[in-house]
Amino acid sequence: MRMSPLATLGSMLPRLRPRLRREDAAQDIPRAPWGRPARIFVTLFVIVDLTGAGLLLLPVAHADGARLTVVEAVFTSTTALAVCGLSVIGLGSELSLFGQLVVMVLIQIGGIGIMVLASMLGAVVIRRFGLRMQLSTQAETRSLSVGDVRGMVTRIVAASLTCEGVVAVIIIPRMWFTQDVSAAGAVYHGAFHAVSAFNNAGLSLYDDSLTRFSGDPFILFPIAAATILGGLGFPVLLELRRQFRTPHTWTLHAKLTIVTTVLLFAAGAVIVTALEWTNPATLGPLGWQGKLVDGTFHGIMPRSGGFNVTDVGAMDQSTLLVVIMLMFVGGGSAGTAGGIKVATLAVLFLVVWTEVRGHPQVHVFGRRLSSGAIRQALSLTFLSMTVVVVSTVVLLVTTPFQLTEVLFEVVSASGVVGLSTGITPELHPAAQTLLIVLMIAGRIGPVTFASALALRERTRRYDLAESRPIIG
Repeated sequence: MRMSPLATLGSMLPRLRPRLRREDAAQDIPRAPWGRPARIFVTLFVIVDLTGAGLLLLPVAHADGARLTVVEAVFTSTTALAVCGLSVIGLGSELSLFGQLVVMVLIQIGGIGIMVLASMLGAVVIRRFGLRMQLSTQAETRSLSVGDVRGMVTRIVAASLTCEGVVAVIIIPRMWFTQDVSAAGAVYHGAFHAVSAFNNAGLSLYDDSLTRFSGDPFILFPIAAATILGGLGFPVLLELRRQFRTPHTWTLHAKLTIVTTVLLFAAGAVIVTALEWTNPATLGPLGWQGKLVDGTFHGIMPRSGGFNVTDVGAMDQSTLLVVIMLMFVGGGSAGTAGGIKVATLAVLFLVVWTEVRGHPQVHVFGRRLSSGAIRQALSLTFLSMTVVVVSTVVLLVTTPFQLTEVLFEVVSASGVVGLSTGITPELHPAAQTLLIVLMIAGRIGPVTFASALALRERTRRYDLAESRPIIG
């Protein structure tokens, strides 16, 4: 006896319900303790930040004759932990050796912490989409191992300490021979700046940042190299270590990050050098070799490095605009750099290029970009732009400074870059507090926001009729 289609469907429903429940359960965010690392990281960030501020308020942390206010201590602790680099005090002149060591430890904790957070969130997102997604991603990346949290943290710490140690060994002899410091002082200064460079903190023991090393490639280029490596991101660094000689086997993320990074570094170095070549307040008085060295260095630092060898506030308005755009982009994902990240910029460019060519799907390097990645890139960029605009308007209303100066500081804080036109120490405490909030949001906001979008993604069981508004 043949059953009707409705009867057949009715007999299948009891068997389908358990399967649907299992599929829905697979969509849930893992309940493991490390399944919500963003929440844990925010809590730990606040605790460590306040602890660092408390240590900096101790008299033993102050240099002779110097005293920090509560806002200055919190600002300094936040800029170190967020590896931003904006400063309202002179670390070398207003902090004792103990205070400087507190800052260095905060930089190290912040840099390693953000790489661990981003890598763990990547593992959670992979786990969220089930076994097939886990196996596919692990086979492609060979770096994000779901569940291997201890091994991942160990590799991140080892990579950080190795890069910092190599840079320190390179610049310590140069500092010893060129600066009026002892051997122990050169070791300390070299180690501090190596840690600050790799973690993209941009904080210096010298009140004039690295101005005293203007035109010195033996100091500036190793520091720039450390900034680049730290800003690439741990997944890319691990992939380069394993497959440096076989670029065709790199993952799509690594290819997008490396290609976009190289293009932005080259463009930044060329444009900044060209625009400031004759500026009497910056590169103008230098010889052509010094101009090339300092111009290249300043083309790299806006990508979240934060050091400077010339007076940023004296740069031409056109140069400042270019630097602002570079700071907004930042560096690579799961690295020590800030900004919306170079992969996000690459995705946006590819979307526009695909639309101009009239293609229905975004293809790059033999892969098709998912619609989820495109939506996340658009959402993150729009949210970051909104934060920058609102904060800029607030500071323009409450401070006497001009648009370019305020916009520069806001983007530098939200992109955790650290470059400044010099107005940050002159801001009143309320404005400095706003920058503190921006530094925290810029450090932990983009990665947690992007992961939250991925973790909230659901497959709809139905769709609505398509409609198209008029665009343009």
